Amino acid sequence: MTADDHTALCVLGTGLIGGSLLRAATAAGRTCWGYNRSAPGVAAARTSGFDVGDDLAAVLRRAAEADALIVVAVPMPAVHAMLDAIAEYAPGCALTDVVSVKAPVAAAVRRYGLEARYVGGHPMAGTAESGWQATDAELFRGAAWAVGVDPGTDADVWTRVTRLALDCGAVAVPVTASEHDRAVARISHLPHVLAEALAVAGARGGDLALGLAAGSFRDGTRVAGTAPDLVRAICEPNSEALLAVLDETLTALGEARESLSAQTSLTDLTEAGHAARQRYETAERWEITDVFPGAAGWLEKLQEAGRAGGVLTHLPVAPAGDRPVLRPARPGPGSPRRNRRDQR
Repeated sequence: MTADDHTALCVLGTGLIGGSLLRAATAAGRTCWGYNRSAPGVAAARTSGFDVGDDLAAVLRRAAEADALIVVAVPMPAVHAMLDAIAEYAPGCALTDVVSVKAPVAAAVRRYGLEARYVGGHPMAGTAESGWQATDAELFRGAAWAVGVDPGTDADVWTRVTRLALDCGAVAVPVTASEHDRAVARISHLPHVLAEALAVAGARGGDLALGLAAGSFRDGTRVAGTAPDLVRAICEPNSEALLAVLDETLTALGEARESLSAQTSLTDLTEAGHAARQRYETAERWEITDVFPGAAGWLEKLQEAGRAGGVLTHLPVAPAGDRPVLRPARPGPGSPRRNRRDQR
């Protein structure tokens, strides 16, 4: 079986991201099924016509039989329970995730002996809503989907994970776990913190302030509408990177305060902020076309391309004579199930 033949997909967690993934992958023609621990969540998905169950062991046994790609789509606090079950029932399956941090997930994957078949993922998409009722097959259309290219990444699994992202309508961004976590601290996790602070500041102004609030307040506080437990699950596992960028931001705000107090001026902050926004607005993605999974130096080339803003909108195909043979990695002689209790 070649990488192109792998279409079976098993999604563990059918909330906003996992459920939208299940919808998008099914719409792309894949054979998909999923797991959810919540009976109402299972019922809602089934009512919508999707194959979702609450028996994790049975769902994973099916994945093992089908050689499915397993997607861990639960918040970070629940990741260990999913990996524990995968190590028992489907340790040979290709594995990815859609968790908002990558280094902590990778460390957990290593703890359960699953690293040979793992490639991290993170679609940069979402809403302030949660649960199956918020799912949308078009959620990932045009979104950036981070795909791991850490040293030792298996080319076959990487290809399967990247193809999944593309099938869902996203563009794939190659990135290492540590670089991903530092980046999302700036563009995802810090905005959550600032949105919460801005919402609190507005509410402290009372009914008059909230009655006058318009677009800038609404847009700036949008993600504060996310359930608090989910915000914590997103941000807290990335605390080291988030603290660094939060300190940087507090320094910038402190300097703006001093300038406003001493000179009645916000010139430096507003000009720097405007220029930064313009850079974001005019940034262009460029297509990575000449890096082939499994070829010599492919991971290093993808790492460099990702840092420079490169994305994949399709999987490059090498000329037939130069095409590497993708051999799926398999678990080593130490069984993950046998070792996992000692790794806790």
